[in-house]
Amino acid sequence: MAPPILKLDDIFLSFGGAPLLAGAALQVEPGDKICLVGRNGSGKSTLLKIAAGLVEAQSGEVFRHPSSTVRYLEQAPDFAGYKTVAAYAEAGLGPGDDPYRVTYLLSHLGLTGEEDPNNLSGGEARRAALARVMAPEPDILLLDEPTNHLDLPTIEWLEGELQKSRSALVLISHDRRFLEKVSTATVWLDRGTSRRLDRGFAHFEAWRDQVLEAEELEQHKLGKQIEREEHWLRYGVTARRKRNMRRLGELQDMRSRYRGHKGALGTVQAAASDAQESGKLVIEADKITKTYNERTIVAPFSIRVHRGDCIGLVGPNGAGKTTLLKMLTGQLEPDSGTVKLGTNLEIATLDQKREELNPEDTLANYLTDGRGENLLVNGEQRHVTGYMKEFLFQPEQARTPIKNLSGGERARLMLARILSRPTNLLILDEPTNDLDIETLDLLQEIVSGFSGTVILVSHDRDFLDRTVTSTIAPANPEEPDGRWIEYAGGYSDMLAQRKGAIEERKRAEKTAEKPKSAEAASPAGEGSKGKGKLSYKQKFALENLPKEMAKAEAEIVAREKKMADPNLFSKDPAAFNRLAAEMEKLRESLVSMEEEWLELEMLREELEG
Repeated sequence: MAPPILKLDDIFLSFGGAPLLAGAALQVEPGDKICLVGRNGSGKSTLLKIAAGLVEAQSGEVFRHPSSTVRYLEQAPDFAGYKTVAAYAEAGLGPGDDPYRVTYLLSHLGLTGEEDPNNLSGGEARRAALARVMAPEPDILLLDEPTNHLDLPTIEWLEGELQKSRSALVLISHDRRFLEKVSTATVWLDRGTSRRLDRGFAHFEAWRDQVLEAEELEQHKLGKQIEREEHWLRYGVTARRKRNMRRLGELQDMRSRYRGHKGALGTVQAAASDAQESGKLVIEADKITKTYNERTIVAPFSIRVHRGDCIGLVGPNGAGKTTLLKMLTGQLEPDSGTVKLGTNLEIATLDQKREELNPEDTLANYLTDGRGENLLVNGEQRHVTGYMKEFLFQPEQARTPIKNLSGGERARLMLARILSRPTNLLILDEPTNDLDIETLDLLQEIVSGFSGTVILVSHDRDFLDRTVTSTIAPANPEEPDGRWIEYAGGYSDMLAQRKGAIEERKRAEKTAEKPKSAEAASPAGEGSKGKGKLSYKQKFALENLPKEMAKAEAEIVAREKKMADPNLFSKDPAAFNRLAAEMEKLRESLVSMEEEWLELEMLREELEG
């Protein structure tokens, strides 16, 4: 095992009140790809800043190898003193670093380098900061929410770049798919302390649940042990005759541990407030268009949105997602075409820029609209502090100004507000930004179980796959030309359908390019062979793949049941790891079979007209 190039041990930090970090640790070896996970407010960003040397711990050991270079991605980059983005990025280079790396990274991140840093959007600022920290290829790269404000093509490019990077990596992100692709180890920051799993994020949640179940069982055992000792204290003959000071001391210690146990932070408990049911047809757009400065943002596009639909909008930044969304919801008039909104619509919107928030407003005032201490949720009067607790805010935060909240807490607050309002049409623009994994799970459940209609813009592939019933994407994602297509299913389904359509078009082009003389020279009937029907192999696969998929799903369920045993990991970690590896292979095989079946089904439909 290589010696660590960065080591944090027994880190303690408090800003008054309960400690933020109390015994946290982090060890980084060359080549590590570590994801740092935990609830909003658990101290992830603070621990990363301590690792970068930007914050000093009150106690504990911090070791950085003297010859190691460290780069830290800031949430809010400081562009002061730089005339261009290129100058800002090049300032991160050290002696001997290759300046071409800056040019390479900026071009792949969609920047020329000539931009004025003071006029950058949130996404452009994040891209410039990424170029600055990645260009030197440091020994240790610390990334705090690197995917925020990035579009899907850039996120996928960044995944590949980090996977092949020689830098050791510690990253914080809310993007499940990104963490699964990049990480090989997981550090879980929970209640001030840290635990490490030497496996990637894909295995984290099952492991976390095992740990929490074992902890709950230990706490239960401790409670029972205290009961037995207290019974001895009251009724034991020896205890009445002479006090056994050792056992008394042990009892006091057990009581102290039991009372001092800080359980895992609860989960957000909420559901959207239902409004009166909308009409069956929610939105009908007919051949709508929009052009800005001679650039077509939306070419003629038509769609019918029905009650209960959940539609995802994806595409690169600047493709026109927000413009299309505003036209569909009646906020922006199309240049041509018509948009009809259904009846009885009650619309609630979560804006990605969080512009609705007044930083000087208090949490209670924001949630109640300044109407006292109560708010109406699903027809029931609720005290604001009780409602806040459902979203993991403490009662004493009721008078806290919004400007003191973290990005994740602000997102949670806006979520609390829109979910308290009666609604039957939810508009969510980048709703997953800054949310922790547990709150993302809740949002997924809210969206999936919502009885109304949802339209959301997101770059979170996992969230899209888990929630949406159809996906609207640019017809040409590399060079958006205003044409949009609606695909059935989530993001992965969209990719599979797009891949199938591209391959079919290529086959058709090859067929069209064949010389007519060659067709004439072929034996009678050979030219039409296979044109109007599937081959025997394709038919066999189309008929048998559903059976194979059902079999794989059953095998996955069987292994999940075995892994649900809370004692399996502690009793037989090898068996747990073997089951996890088998499940991963089965899931990969299932995805592959689903994609193959989808392509064959699309080909069959096309051949049959």
